[in-house]
Amino acid sequence: MKDAGPGIRFWKYHGLGNDFVLLDEHEAAPRDASFVRAICDRHRGVGADGVLYLSSSDKADAKMVILNSDGSEAEMCGNGIRCAAKHLHDAAGRDTDRVTLETEAGVLEIEVQSSEGRESTLKVDMGPAVIEGRRIPIDYDGAFVGRPVRVGDTEVFATAVSMGNPHLVTFDSFPEGEIERLGPLLSSHPLFPRGANVEFAVPRNGGLKVRVYERGSGWTQACGTGACAAAAAAALQGLAPFGKEIDVLLPGGRLGITVIESMNQVMMSGPARLVFKGVYLDHP
Repeated sequence: MKDAGPGIRFWKYHGLGNDFVLLDEHEAAPRDASFVRAICDRHRGVGADGVLYLSSSDKADAKMVILNSDGSEAEMCGNGIRCAAKHLHDAAGRDTDRVTLETEAGVLEIEVQSSEGRESTLKVDMGPAVIEGRRIPIDYDGAFVGRPVRVGDTEVFATAVSMGNPHLVTFDSFPEGEIERLGPLLSSHPLFPRGANVEFAVPRNGGLKVRVYERGSGWTQACGTGACAAAAAAALQGLAPFGKEIDVLLPGGRLGITVIESMNQVMMSGPARLVFKGVYLDHP
């Protein structure tokens, strides 16, 4: 790569409005919380829900590490992995439509289904949906499916799922204000030793409408792992079919999710878009 001068070169991507600053190993960007908070600041920095760091891997085309906008590390990010895969595919001018990425959730394979300039549609094998409590992890033995979680005087019936990161999905109906209150409280509930992403899901026309409170980022336009977790929880509870792609509608748009009946594979299809690239100067 050519020297970008006295700053750090970056790329800005988003998947359905869930936006990221992407950095690669050649830029020698700091991987610490203060830097991430600064570059993600929407008033004084580039602005993003998180930072995607790409580096070399002996297991895949590259390794991806995700830091949330508060500086905490996320094990996995569905929208982020589509953005990272698009970046690798386009930068390399690949003659193949397949990209592999090493993540904290394992090595995942991504297929570029279509590409028109700055936007591509990609399909990701997100691996298994895990419902065994201690593996999510939650402080519970066995599958936590449709069980009560108490938040003060409110009881929420929910299902815990891991898509490489922990999720809590509820199909209970709440007023908007109550959803806003419950999201952060459930995300930091003692049931989850590492916190959780929280999905408020509503079955709709054979699919789901979902809002996500994302651990480390707050309310988000879209969450790929959250869409997968919500679809898996819905299939488990008979609210959506196994083995068939369903529409998961998030505030930022649609993802197509297919949950295999064995729960050993969840497929996600959706867009990734390059917004702009530049040089970040305001860093230590």
